[in-house]
Amino acid sequence: MSTQLPLRPLGQTGIAVSPLGLGTVKFGRNQAVKYPAHFELPTDEQIVELLTTARTLGINTLDTAPAYGTSEARLGQLLPGKRSDWVIIGKVGETFIDGVSDYNFNADFIERSIEHSLKNLNTDYLDVMLIHSNGDDVNIIQHHRVFETLEKLKSQRLIRAFGMSTKTIAGGLLTLQHADVAMITYNPIAPEEKPVIDTAVKQHKGILIKKALASGHLNKIAAEDPLRATMNFIFNTPGVSSVIVGTINPAHLQENVRAARCVLTP
Repeated sequence: MSTQLPLRPLGQTGIAVSPLGLGTVKFGRNQAVKYPAHFELPTDEQIVELLTTARTLGINTLDTAPAYGTSEARLGQLLPGKRSDWVIIGKVGETFIDGVSDYNFNADFIERSIEHSLKNLNTDYLDVMLIHSNGDDVNIIQHHRVFETLEKLKSQRLIRAFGMSTKTIAGGLLTLQHADVAMITYNPIAPEEKPVIDTAVKQHKGILIKKALASGHLNKIAAEDPLRATMNFIFNTPGVSSVIVGTINPAHLQENVRAARCVLTP
């Protein structure tokens, strides 16, 4: 039996994602993050080891953003294997400079930001591009026409699919009306956005899960094995395409994969 995670379709995008994806905020940023303990940024060697471990385990999906400090640039320099081995999820709309987040959803800014991300990542396309919401999801979609901008870039083949990393149920539902994929928060202590997943199933759209492990606060999940309980909770919900988990520890990544595999391959 294969020890690798089986790939899953990301809605109707034609993109196959690993059920666990690797979040890379810790590759480039350790300021103003919500993790329970401070951490040092990894060395280049540590990043290469982690990415190599990820591929060995069957993880092909990476999540990055301009707001993640030097994450994009480090991935562009250090990503092992062929570009086609990886599904890269990018974001646009948020920047993080001198310890402060700033948001801009204007079309010109989005186009310039994505051009910059492509250069940083040393690639000529991104598989998925998400609007990095500031929480005002519906206003961003309705008044900034962000999906029209992303649709234009998709037609130019700079991105393969698009959506939003949302912070509200209304924003998630509206995203599914206009885009290919929504990234939402979903875990045993934050189940409120399940209606977005249910709608995605009906519309054959992709769902990416963020904050699955409660940003490192697994102790808040009341279970003998909180990690296993969380994987059970998420992967027993039909419609989940991939769960993005951020770590810079290969042992933690292996633990996550083992817990997911217990649910996915009983």
